[in-house]
Amino acid sequence: MFTSIAEFWRKWRDALHTGRQIDALLAHADPRADLAARNEWLVEVSHWLHRGGIVTGDTAQPDQPPKYPPHVRLRYLLQLLDRNPEWKAPVTLTLQGIVRDMDAMALLCDAGMPSHSGFIGALLERLRDSLIPAAPNSRDLSTLFTLMFPSAEDAKWVAALPRELLEKLGELFAYSDITQDDTVSTQASPSKPYNQLSVELLAALHNLIGQIGSTGLSKAIRTRLSEQRVDALPFYKLPRAMLAIETDAQETDDPDDHPHGIGKTLLQDVNYLRALLDECHRSLHEVHAHLNENGVNVDIVFQLERMHARMARAERLLEAWLAIRQHDESIEPIASLFADLIAANHASHSVGSLVRSNFSLLSRKVVDRSAEDGEHYITYDRKDYLHMVGMAAGGGLITAGTVYVKFFIVAMHMHPMIEGFFAGLNYAFSFLLMHFLHFTLATKQPAMTAPLLAQKLEGIGTPQGMDDFVQAVVALIRTQAAAIFGNLAAVFPVCLAIQLAVHYLFGVNLISPEKAQATLHSFSLLGVTPLYAAATGVLLWASSLLAGWADNWFVLHRLRDVLSYNRRLRFVLGERGATRLANFWRRNIAGVTGNFSLGMMLGLVPSILTAFALPFEVRHVTLSTGSIGVSLGVLGRSAFDASEIGWAVAGTACMAVLNVAVSFTLAFRMALRARSMQRRARQEINRAIWRYVLAHPLQLLFPIKRKAVADAA
Repeated sequence: MFTSIAEFWRKWRDALHTGRQIDALLAHADPRADLAARNEWLVEVSHWLHRGGIVTGDTAQPDQPPKYPPHVRLRYLLQLLDRNPEWKAPVTLTLQGIVRDMDAMALLCDAGMPSHSGFIGALLERLRDSLIPAAPNSRDLSTLFTLMFPSAEDAKWVAALPRELLEKLGELFAYSDITQDDTVSTQASPSKPYNQLSVELLAALHNLIGQIGSTGLSKAIRTRLSEQRVDALPFYKLPRAMLAIETDAQETDDPDDHPHGIGKTLLQDVNYLRALLDECHRSLHEVHAHLNENGVNVDIVFQLERMHARMARAERLLEAWLAIRQHDESIEPIASLFADLIAANHASHSVGSLVRSNFSLLSRKVVDRSAEDGEHYITYDRKDYLHMVGMAAGGGLITAGTVYVKFFIVAMHMHPMIEGFFAGLNYAFSFLLMHFLHFTLATKQPAMTAPLLAQKLEGIGTPQGMDDFVQAVVALIRTQAAAIFGNLAAVFPVCLAIQLAVHYLFGVNLISPEKAQATLHSFSLLGVTPLYAAATGVLLWASSLLAGWADNWFVLHRLRDVLSYNRRLRFVLGERGATRLANFWRRNIAGVTGNFSLGMMLGLVPSILTAFALPFEVRHVTLSTGSIGVSLGVLGRSAFDASEIGWAVAGTACMAVLNVAVSFTLAFRMALRARSMQRRARQEINRAIWRYVLAHPLQLLFPIKRKAVADAA
């Protein structure tokens, strides 16, 4: 009993302390102060309203005052003003003075909208804003909102304000000015602040419509639309529709002329403007489709995203303006608008949201290109399976040569950067040779096949779609295992045989016994091999991104047409030769870029990181297996006397898992985010896969005939 009474008195005392805080703030309101002082006062009041959110029960600390929801605090503040008229007058006049002296156009039009027309400029702007805090003496109302509402969560409680509080706030802003004898009139004039807000909303709407129309008629947007006549585009019609609304609004300003504050002609003009905005949305979707088919440009995507945001803002401003014209419903739409402005103003400072919104289409294009290539890395029948094993064996043979050239480069003891450069050229040449000979490197498959699985996830809502997805997963596991087996089955015996043959014929070793022992030790599972293997998986995924980007860049700039119609190429190669060259690069630009970039990254990234005191070595399963083969050929049976060989084999197995798993996971997650979807029906997918695997376990290792699968089903 005593504990409950003590708790009661503690909460009463702390609530009294909280009330005294707001008492001091309200008593110090000064409408005659300069703008910076008034803004600082309003910021303090705002922080008091939402300070700390809700803390109840055991979460409250004994030495801290209780914290209440912003709605409770706001209601308490308004009650204090009603009970203390001597505070209400300066508070209301201070608020009205702030609204009068601030630039509302910046908040209504530009909150959440980057001022730069390009992505790089907007990115630098947000980075600058994140480093330089806002100043309270600015006339920009969006700057004041940033100081008043520092969190995006503030938009939620503002949007959820009860109607009674909204009405009291409206009365507060409608409180009359000081009379001639310096006394405060208690008469409120509700129409005055809303009329001023109506003018601000209409001016902001005029500004937004002009920006939407001018951007829509720009070359970057206009040339990607099917409609070629400029006067038929909705962007061309927007300014005249806005002018008609403004003209009709001026003619019907007297609310007595229309019982609902809006005439029939004005309503028709508003509906026409809304219809034009809908047509603008459809036109932008058409531009998106054109980019998706013909290549993505980040600056154009940035302009499209900004136009979408401006049109959405214009629709919200129009809704709030109509609510003010219709005097019976002028509160909730305004509160909802300002909640959106708070959220948009906070998002305008987020670098992450800018990158996500503008790179989503480019990511989609990149992963779609990878998905097209991924079709070639999944086998469904025995013929393709055996072909994959053969191509993987060819890749292993080439890798054997790569391993020996790598040892030769290391033996020259060059500067680390020069050594990394030549090692990168060695890897790049090997990968390009595999590409043009249509051989396979197993670890490159996951980054290409993951987007294909993400595409198939879209159809799992139907039995046929689920079956296709399960078949693709099983085939992917089987094909990846076949590729790894083909690579290792070729590279290990070939590297071992070359070393044994050289030693038998010439009596020398291609690497020293000390180097062979150090190689086995470096691959041990007990060391940093797992970490290096995972980092190598990241490089494998990054090369697939560069391949997709190169393909998009080639298509976006229409380089096939440029090469086909180039006069000099036609003079040297002839018309057919120029066309063949253009088609060659169209087919191989992604493969050349991906393989060359992967090779150079495997060679140079370790050297660059080591120069910054960040040790890193490539741990690629095929290259490492070849190195183990060379080391065993040098050490002979003595390699089996110690435990080094066992731990090296275990480390190589770990490399195989991490190389594949990391690159596949990164590619799969990016493919899902590019499609704005999450992994749906996870349990159903897992059950379907396990059901299929338990019914056909051999399918994980070797494809059986389709007829046998159908009979078993």
